[in-house]
Amino acid sequence: MKEISGRTIGIDEGDNILFSDFEDDGEMWTGTGPRERRKAVQFSRPFRAPPTVFATPSMWDMDSAANVRADVSTDNVTAEGFELVFRTWGDTRVARVRMRWMAIGPVASEDDWDLY
Repeated sequence: MKEISGRTIGIDEGDNILFSDFEDDGEMWTGTGPRERRKAVQFSRPFRAPPTVFATPSMWDMDSAANVRADVSTDNVTAEGFELVFRTWGDTRVARVRMRWMAIGPVASEDDWDLY
């Protein structure tokens, strides 16, 4: 469990399109086997420490003729931002993906003092 000490907790959120491979015959749409896409996201303002980040697909467009396989996660979380990660494998054909995320963590307050 992550404990957040202090009086000020920040929540940042967003909805990001990761890719749209259908339009230009990209690898997620035409490829097979293990595939991965990452997108860097910057928070609207930095947290005091790396926050907890939750991500979920908010839209996916997949070919119904193949198995639907997806692994959604976050990676490289810092106080300034993180990466959204989408993975698939096998014969899955992914036209496009959008992911919604929320970050919760400590933020600076105007009452904080930076002594050193």
